[in-house]
Amino acid sequence: MSREIRLNAFDMNCVAHQSPGLWRHPRDRSWEYKDLEYWTELAQLLERGLFDGLFIADVLGLYDVYGGGPEATLREATQVPVNDPLALITPMAAVTRHLGFGLTASLSFEHPYPFARRLSTLDHLTKGRIGWNIVTSYLESGARNLGQSAQADHDARYDYAEEYLQVVYKLLEGSWEEGAVLRDHASGRFTDPAKVHPIGHHGRHFQVPGYHLCEPSPQRTPVLYQAGASSRGRQFAAEHAECVFVAAPSKTVLKQTVADIRRRAAEAGRDPRQVLIFNLQTVIVGESDAQARAKWQDYRGYVSYEGALTLISGWTGIDFAAYRPDQVLKHLHTNAIQSAVEAFSTADPGKQWTVQELADWVGIGGFGPLLVGSPATVADELQSWVEETDVDGFNLAYAVTHETFADVVDLLVPELQRRGVYKQAYQAGTLREKLGGAGPRLPAEHPAASYRDLARQREESAIRVLA
Repeated sequence: MSREIRLNAFDMNCVAHQSPGLWRHPRDRSWEYKDLEYWTELAQLLERGLFDGLFIADVLGLYDVYGGGPEATLREATQVPVNDPLALITPMAAVTRHLGFGLTASLSFEHPYPFARRLSTLDHLTKGRIGWNIVTSYLESGARNLGQSAQADHDARYDYAEEYLQVVYKLLEGSWEEGAVLRDHASGRFTDPAKVHPIGHHGRHFQVPGYHLCEPSPQRTPVLYQAGASSRGRQFAAEHAECVFVAAPSKTVLKQTVADIRRRAAEAGRDPRQVLIFNLQTVIVGESDAQARAKWQDYRGYVSYEGALTLISGWTGIDFAAYRPDQVLKHLHTNAIQSAVEAFSTADPGKQWTVQELADWVGIGGFGPLLVGSPATVADELQSWVEETDVDGFNLAYAVTHETFADVVDLLVPELQRRGVYKQAYQAGTLREKLGGAGPRLPAEHPAASYRDLARQREESAIRVLA
């Protein structure tokens, strides 16, 4: 019997997210993204379906590669307008009890000292249901608007990220000891000053000598998510992430990716089974296969070709406006295109992918695969992906929202439960505990744990200097 399948919902505080053009569908609600009710109703729907969490993507900048400017992005609403994701979480937490929330926040554009306070605040307000998707950002437009001449080199961004995490870990894990907060009404002492420590961080990128501003939250460090596809990104994920999001278009690619991440995690001294891996997937479910296919054909009529290519251009850095729809990808000589062709060729061996076909693939749900069928058909497919690739679950994008998620909750989830491969109820505790953690805090083998006794480490360092 297959192990339990985990589900996250994938959304963004914008229009249509990864299904460009489908905001025009008469049943789509994504254009309501700026209304609080859109998000609170979505959170309640997902909790009814026992989703592990809502993963909220984000970008800070415009997709301006396609056509050499932002015109198509603005015209097609390709992830713009886009609002801040952080403000969504507290009201959604207020109307739910168990659903987790994965906040995407780029460490390229915000100092770790105030950001650590935001993380602690959200973890307090959600009673430990917050996660942080660690991204380094990839849009040049975002870098320019924050005063940077250009985006830093790919690997250099991960070097920066390593130090960023050191600062965050020191603040969240080491600044306040367990038992620092007394709340002693009789003596009038709220905090024991001897148990609160400055982190004394002096690094290449950051100088943070002082104290974390917040008392310890339920998880201290939120659940750590990461979505790096490169070798450097996978290594970073294997060392730090508790949940890894990938977007493999085929089982072959996904199996290789999962095995590589688990191997790297084991080499980093972590339990590879404690790293949960989710693949981007879109499912269109109907009461029958025929009904699902009819729904899919209906959706396809609203896909924006230009919007899809705007997304792909932003993701790859290649201006697809320069190519005809019938041009075969293998004839486009760039390293990025070649890697994309290799990945997609495994989804349909021998197929000659054209620009039009790539846009069709991405048009509903992005780079991840699309499954269409009855609850039994889709459940069969999801189980086969888990069994054949060792993936833990799926990050579900939508075609039409909230309809896509409602169909999963009302049709697919009961079928998965009937098969014994989906939970019947939430686990108690924080998001980390609901995801299978032994407790609310990061385990001892995680790199963050090495910063939990800053006072002792400073004493030992001082002794070594005197010696």
